[in-house]
Amino acid sequence: MADTLSSLRSLMASHSPPLHALIVPSEDYHQSEYVSARDKRRKFVSGFTGSAGLALVTMNEALLWTDGRYFLQAEQELSDQWKLMRYGEDPIVDIWMADLLVLALSLAHNCYARCAATRPASQPFMSVGVSLWKNLPREAAVGVDPWCVSLEAAQKWECAFTKKQQKLIQTSKNLVDEVWKNRPPLELNPVVIQPLEFAGRSVAEKLKDLREKLKQEKACGIIITTLDEVAWLYNVRGSDVPYCPVVHAYAVVTLVSAFFYVDKRKLSPEASVSSYMEENGIEVREYDAVSSDVALLATEQLPPFSKHMEIDSSETGITGNGTNVAQEESHNRIWLDPRCCFALYSKLNSDQVLLQPSPLALAKAIKNSAEMDGLKKAHIRDGAAVVQYLVWLDKQMQENYGASGYFAEAESTSKKRPSETRKLTEVSASDKLEGFRASKEHFRGLSFPTISSVGPNAAIIHYGPDAKTCSEMDPNSIYLFDSGAQYLDGTTDITRTVHFGKPSEHEKACYTAVLKGHIALGVARFPNGTNGHALDILARVPLWKDGLDYRHGPHLISFRPQARNVPLQASMTVTDEPGYYEDGNFGIRLENVLIVKEADTKFNFGDKGYLAFEHITWAPYQSKLIDVSRLVPEEIEWVNTYHAKCRETLVPFLDESEMTWLKKATEPIGA
Repeated sequence: MADTLSSLRSLMASHSPPLHALIVPSEDYHQSEYVSARDKRRKFVSGFTGSAGLALVTMNEALLWTDGRYFLQAEQELSDQWKLMRYGEDPIVDIWMADLLVLALSLAHNCYARCAATRPASQPFMSVGVSLWKNLPREAAVGVDPWCVSLEAAQKWECAFTKKQQKLIQTSKNLVDEVWKNRPPLELNPVVIQPLEFAGRSVAEKLKDLREKLKQEKACGIIITTLDEVAWLYNVRGSDVPYCPVVHAYAVVTLVSAFFYVDKRKLSPEASVSSYMEENGIEVREYDAVSSDVALLATEQLPPFSKHMEIDSSETGITGNGTNVAQEESHNRIWLDPRCCFALYSKLNSDQVLLQPSPLALAKAIKNSAEMDGLKKAHIRDGAAVVQYLVWLDKQMQENYGASGYFAEAESTSKKRPSETRKLTEVSASDKLEGFRASKEHFRGLSFPTISSVGPNAAIIHYGPDAKTCSEMDPNSIYLFDSGAQYLDGTTDITRTVHFGKPSEHEKACYTAVLKGHIALGVARFPNGTNGHALDILARVPLWKDGLDYRHGPHLISFRPQARNVPLQASMTVTDEPGYYEDGNFGIRLENVLIVKEADTKFNFGDKGYLAFEHITWAPYQSKLIDVSRLVPEEIEWVNTYHAKCRETLVPFLDESEMTWLKKATEPIGA
């Protein structure tokens, strides 16, 4: 790590202009949160493995910013050469850099005022000033790879920097890549076509809708950089990013053309992707050509038609005499999402940019009937896999560790340790869960690395077990597993927390508070126009009553984590996942996927229309962790109704012994 920082600082010093600081984001060229191995530059530099964070390297400091999900993890993974900066507690990166000089001078002035009257005449005050002058000076040059930072972030930094005459410098090469000698190679994973039965809508339909949006905004084209939007628009899938069925690609769509920028070596003849693109009027271009093509688009020199495309004037805006309606009506703006990489924005004139969220984000978020049907079916199969895992794990914990098991409450009395071949660890247990999922129809892989965590590890919100260092399963500790899968017809995500011994009264109280928050959010009814952030308090109130809280959101609008102000709409999906984490002891989280649906209310104040949630995740909550005395009758009824639905839904996918276990796990509580 020391050699890496030293090498980076040498490149920073020799850069033209010399850099006082280098920003190393977590994101790749598409501003993805989860990236391929060769794009994990921030991890390589800092050693921090969490999915969210930003590193800053100056000539004498190295700092890592991350959010509350990763505070404990970062403390464990960062070396003493790094300083952890906590979002929500410490100054954010642009404030830290832009305001630091003022802070230093202020401190120096205050120090001078305090000691000027008492210091010996022979002692110069200059030493105090030098000791404080350790950060970024006025007119500092701050470097960043413009491909790895969004336009939104870059403009925010530039605005903050100008106050101190500091400058954001776009590096022509990624300096981390220059010092990363064993950087993983580029993988050539094939592009595949998503069957229409699962996609629900054809590419032609999606392009037609997108072009209508362009016309409404008087835009001549749109640049699409986010991987999930490219995959959704063109109905293609890939495996370029672990756990995400996407391909590294860009898309440019104009009123009359469509382009797909991808490494052509990923288009195998067997998959017929090239002919599929041709049939849909999409021209395939090399991945790196997007930079020059965007520059051509900016000067209206990008070829307007694919040579294979048949023009329908009613859809494209071309008149009978060949005149482009876009030209006649001054459709000259280019649509960019604020998340677009800074590099591509820099190819355009700012006055021709229509800067607003991509219309694909919302279109993708509102599931069509085929997508919704597939999503529900995927969650049923996935729920069966989770139940099968719990049945297996319950048996293993009893047989190998002397645990009282999933149902009984007693501490393990066994002093015997299982043999190496029978020992269960966080990793070997999660591998078994993956095996149950892999046996299900349409399984394509996990949707994220499984969080399989025992005892204190469960307090690390996004804990990632490593086979060499992970903990052994413990019958007397809480076990939390957060996992999901990618199926052809849908993506799943579920968290359950269990105990195979005797939970303490405190653990029960905390679990019950989390369950109450989980229920409160899941049964909410709210008017149209309400955003997910406004519902946040519903999941927290039961914990707040006991002086508890957590450092992550209780729910997530699936299409965009940062979309705090986007109103929820029918056929969207969200996750309901409150939790509680006690450092050094245990962690609790419960998570279901919900779909937003129209609510049937007695009244309709303001004619707004009301919405509600429907649970589509199926797996039991552990009854012995529930303190029923803390639940009101409506909450008890909700748990019993949900458990009855679990039994009914999962019956066709379980054998007799598994169904017997599930029946016991879903017996009514509070009877």
